Amino acid sequence: MLYKSFKDFNLSEIGIGTYLGNTDDQTDIGYYETIREGIKTGINVVDTAINYRNMRSERVIGEVLEEIGRNKVVVSTKGGYIPLDDRYRSDPQGWFKSELIDRGIISKEDITPYGNVLTVKYIDWSFNYSLKNLKTSYIDIYFLHNPEDQLNIMDRPKFYERLRLVFSLLEEKVEKGELKYYGLATWNGFRVNREHRQFLDLYNIYKIAESIGGKNHHFRFIQLPYNLEMTEAFTIKNQLIDGVYMSTLEAAEKLDIYTYISAPLFQRRLLRNYPENVKSFFKVKEDFLVPIQFVRSTPGVGTVLIGMSKVEHLLKNVEIEKYEKLSSEDIRNLLDVTKR
Repeated sequence: MLYKSFKDFNLSEIGIGTYLGNTDDQTDIGYYETIREGIKTGINVVDTAINYRNMRSERVIGEVLEEIGRNKVVVSTKGGYIPLDDRYRSDPQGWFKSELIDRGIISKEDITPYGNVLTVKYIDWSFNYSLKNLKTSYIDIYFLHNPEDQLNIMDRPKFYERLRLVFSLLEEKVEKGELKYYGLATWNGFRVNREHRQFLDLYNIYKIAESIGGKNHHFRFIQLPYNLEMTEAFTIKNQLIDGVYMSTLEAAEKLDIYTYISAPLFQRRLLRNYPENVKSFFKVKEDFLVPIQFVRSTPGVGTVLIGMSKVEHLLKNVEIEKYEKLSSEDIRNLLDVTKR
């Protein structure tokens, strides 16, 4: 396993994502066994969110951490979308009302049509609930989950003010020892052009964090999708820093921000039979390694998060570590051809 040094972490090049799967015991067991086996292969990055599988993904990770030791895993989780707690599946509306509405954690005006909330009260609640689910006293990286969804219900100045308030909360959690770093996990925000309603200006957001935490602020991670069909993180020059337009991956590197990549297999849509000349170009022998090789070889990519709940899939995916990466020039030439 290759590792990338960033701040006080050595992060494995491949990480385990826990988004997909049924909310049942069988899937829990699959994730539990896969995470444990992944750690044996050298993976130390595990990513989740409070809403993944109605909190069951966080709780599975908590079981693993309790067994193997907290310091062996770099855990990231997310808050933003309203979750359900699977323990209250018989009355989810009752739980939602008593836990979040009646206690004044959120109001209906805070919620986007897709169920996203970005307020200090809600993020604080979500963070603390995740600590309990994960059975830990601290979280390594806490992502605000698809915050660009808020731009569908508020103007940009109000959105950035919301971010400022939540960043202040997260910096306080760092001071308390409950958090190491924080960031934004996005789907659209960093991939669209600057005129798009959901566009996120990374430099502006970085400066907000700097205004709160100074030069040593802890906004140091972003997460976004990137794969053979969604290449915008590398190909679109939508970020502006000191008068220079650059891609999100370039901007993140310049600002000393580490990038997690989600959806490298585009939720299995990129698993297909590739011609022999394609596999030869990507320097791999197996079809399923082609999209992983593309992502891990792209300049600026930090850790590639692959959703894995079966040990056999894990063992196949980590075979990528046996192969030499493509060069930066190979990737640039490939994407130039793709754009024509």
